[in-house]
Amino acid sequence: MSVQSSFKSAFQGFDPNNLDLNAAGNWPIGIKVIVYLLVLGLVIFAGIHFYVSEHHNLLEKEIQKEAQLKQEYERKSFQVANLAALRKQMEDVEGKFSELLGQLPTQKEVPGLLEDISDIGKAAGLQIEIIALEAERKDKFYIELPINIEVKGVYHQLGQFVSGVAAIERIVTLHDYKIEPTDDGQLRMVISAKTYRYDDEE
Repeated sequence: MSVQSSFKSAFQGFDPNNLDLNAAGNWPIGIKVIVYLLVLGLVIFAGIHFYVSEHHNLLEKEIQKEAQLKQEYERKSFQVANLAALRKQMEDVEGKFSELLGQLPTQKEVPGLLEDISDIGKAAGLQIEIIALEAERKDKFYIELPINIEVKGVYHQLGQFVSGVAAIERIVTLHDYKIEPTDDGQLRMVISAKTYRYDDEE
């Protein structure tokens, strides 16, 4: 039997215009093979499509993750490369902070600070009228201690007193001064001094 006759027999009795799926079992062997191949091809195509799509999405995620990891690596590499400099900078900051803390009086040292201010005024020849600590004012990291000062003397004595207070090792700032003459020909100076205490509770 020739190939041509075999091909004809494989499709014998099949009418494409009268295609009935319910009678698929009676289709010629050639049509069944073609349908099986088409169905198999569709299944394989669908499987490959979903498989490739899923792995493509995974690949995209990994590519994005790679970019993030590169940025993280660069950031950490920079930190590691500058670690010694950062440690030195931190030590410098801690040293300056400790130095500033050393210039702030503790609660126990405040009365001694008031005595120092009084001694400076007396050494300058001033008459001390008032040196009084006012109510504390709490800020975020420190406590402000206002000191009300009233002294009387001549001009150069007032200047000597202000210079002496500014030279105290503890941090003391002077604010809102007022100078007015007195009846005996001298000058009265009213000035607000402020010192600060570290709020170790914060």
